[in-house]
Amino acid sequence: MAIESGARSPPRLGINAGFAFAFVLLSLWIGPGMAEIREMVVRSDARSVIPFDEFGFTRWGGLELNVSGISFSSDSSTDDLDLTQLGFFLSTRDAWIHVLRQLQDLDITCALQSELVRVVYSFDRLLPPPNPSGVAVARATTFRDAVNLTDSPGQFTLVFANCLSPLRVSMDVRSAMFNRPDPYDPSSRAYLSAGAAVLPQVYSCLFFVYAALAVFWAAALFRRRRSIFRIHYFMLAVVVLKALNLLCEAEDKSYIERTGSAHGWDVLFYIFSFLKGISLFTLIVLIGTGWSFLKPYLQDREKKVLMAVIPLQVVANIAQIAIDESGPYARDWVTWKQVFLLVDVVCCCTILFPIVWSIKNLREAARTDGKAAVNLLKLTLFRQYYIVVICYIYFTRVVVYALITITSYRYLWTSVLAGELATLGFYVFTGYRFRPEAHNPYFAIDDEEEEAAAEALKLDA
Repeated sequence: MAIESGARSPPRLGINAGFAFAFVLLSLWIGPGMAEIREMVVRSDARSVIPFDEFGFTRWGGLELNVSGISFSSDSSTDDLDLTQLGFFLSTRDAWIHVLRQLQDLDITCALQSELVRVVYSFDRLLPPPNPSGVAVARATTFRDAVNLTDSPGQFTLVFANCLSPLRVSMDVRSAMFNRPDPYDPSSRAYLSAGAAVLPQVYSCLFFVYAALAVFWAAALFRRRRSIFRIHYFMLAVVVLKALNLLCEAEDKSYIERTGSAHGWDVLFYIFSFLKGISLFTLIVLIGTGWSFLKPYLQDREKKVLMAVIPLQVVANIAQIAIDESGPYARDWVTWKQVFLLVDVVCCCTILFPIVWSIKNLREAARTDGKAAVNLLKLTLFRQYYIVVICYIYFTRVVVYALITITSYRYLWTSVLAGELATLGFYVFTGYRFRPEAHNPYFAIDDEEEEAAAEALKLDA
């Protein structure tokens, strides 16, 4: 995402910077804004635009910006810079589209000149006032500014503009964007974006749902302990990890909303998110292979799938941490975002192979081993599971992202809820279809079970 630092005309600079920023904003659509208090370090950065954070403001919002250690470096002199070409501003996505048009039409040469953006701080304010004594005074290297966004609701991105490329800028930035739940109390602040304000309650409710599912599943395993397989214990572990992950995420968002910092809950969230991701993908692979209930072992090709999925999940979680902790201002933020999406898609495609192999093996077995009814019933189950896995992947990776792009910033939490409900439905379907039962025809392996399987096929038909 770094803009080339070669010499070019100001209009051309603005257009290229605009397209770069538009691409960054497009990447931000992947998740709701979660602007906690952030401290960011920029070193020798020549990019024309640096997006810092996105936040959904209500009618009573505010921004506090503290910048220190400001310095410039260039191949030429930095004494006579036009500092009006450097500064911070707030912009909505719709406004930025019109700014791009202004840049292309050469109505302006820098985004800071547009009336469609809200300038937070222009660096010409760093210059000292005229000194009657004639003694030279150095420009300031730090500033603090607060912006009151009363009656200015909307989803804004805080951006730094550098229209003097190849000038390189270094600075330490601390930003805090917030809403005021009580407009008459200046000390009341909520550091979660308007579209994420209800997420702590959403995650808390889902935690109790998964905790109840875990208790219900554990009770079912205890009652039917003579009919359970090792995969059933693994399914219990997956549900428990999902519940703990939701608990940590609820506390993480709750602390951010109240204080602007996660207070260590983000570390626990990353740990359980990592364990939950690996265990869920591993469970789908094991069920797809029929491990423990169709056969007590894994074939070499199935082991290779597991050996591919687990490292990919490690990479995906490292990418997720880099995305969350660095923010879009980091030079490699978009790269990490692309790595995460690529690895996630590869994982989703990889886990489908064991299910396809099981379907193929059951289809061949139904023709050769004399247990047609049992194998056809198992074949029906694996076909259903294959379809459900595809639907789950499509909904959580495509439909949810589409909801984010079309939903108002105030209701971005609905896309998170939709994804979580889809995951809950997938867990419930998997548990119901592969539940432990004394005479479950799906797990039948004896000749005497053939009749029960044939009867089940008639009922399904």
